[in-house]
Amino acid sequence: MQKAEEILHRQGVARAVKKEGRVATQGLIDAYIHAGGRIGAMVEVNCETDFVARTDDFRQLTHDIAMQVAATAPKYVKSSDVPASEADRTAELALLAQPFIKDQSVTIEELIKRYVAKLGEAINVRRFTRYELGEPVTESEA
Repeated sequence: MQKAEEILHRQGVARAVKKEGRVATQGLIDAYIHAGGRIGAMVEVNCETDFVARTDDFRQLTHDIAMQVAATAPKYVKSSDVPASEADRTAELALLAQPFIKDQSVTIEELIKRYVAKLGEAINVRRFTRYELGEPVTESEA
């Protein structure tokens, strides 16, 4: 049984890798407001078709990623976006490199690959923003 699980996992990852280069222009924007209303996050997650974007699985993934952003305050989407001066903190600063808050044994990138294998389409986190009461306002937000 364990050998079968390993084979299925490898096949799913292989399918996910094949889909990485495909264009994903559909998707959802989801918002998560933490209890008490002091922290909020919005995330845009893209897929290839509107059909997949409307599925409960895709909606759940998007909501989980918004919750992850609210909980962990990443600054960048991918590890490659992290500047060299902060490379030692990649697992903390890059959303896709972070352990998933609901299952610490899997990263957000691995979680997305599981959904790619399940839904059969490329899935990308395009962008996100996080708000917290009392944070200093930057010039671009003023």
